Amino acid sequence: MSEESTTPDLVELVRRWFEAGNRRDLDAVTSSFAPDAILDGRVVGDHFEGRAAIRSFLEEWFGTYEELEFGLEEVRDLGKGVVFAVVIQNGRPVSSAGHLRQREGWALVWVRGLIERFTSYGDIDEARAAAERLAESRG
Repeated sequence: MSEESTTPDLVELVRRWFEAGNRRDLDAVTSSFAPDAILDGRVVGDHFEGRAAIRSFLEEWFGTYEELEFGLEEVRDLGKGVVFAVVIQNGRPVSSAGHLRQREGWALVWVRGLIERFTSYGDIDEARAAAERLAESRG
């Protein structure tokens, strides 16, 4: 009899999380965060603590776009619950003909299948280095 792994496939969890975001399913997106999660949006200087605060931020962020799509350029499980991703956001703000294209690096810390900490960086190399340090420091 083979044993099934109890460790979630974090890359797959990230992909599902992105799919939920692209469907604008904020319940599914928000439920991926731990109740006491931290979202540190260094790209725009935001910091939110707790699922409710993160949900409010996401509602506001999604609400400013008529169209918004998240793409994964790269996603890697660095071990010890740390995932690094290169993300491209494409969107059209409400009441605008213009488009936004934003490329970011994300570092995510997962614990028991939930995001404990999410940090976004405008500099991909900085994000990658931070995520690698984080993985190394989590013993």
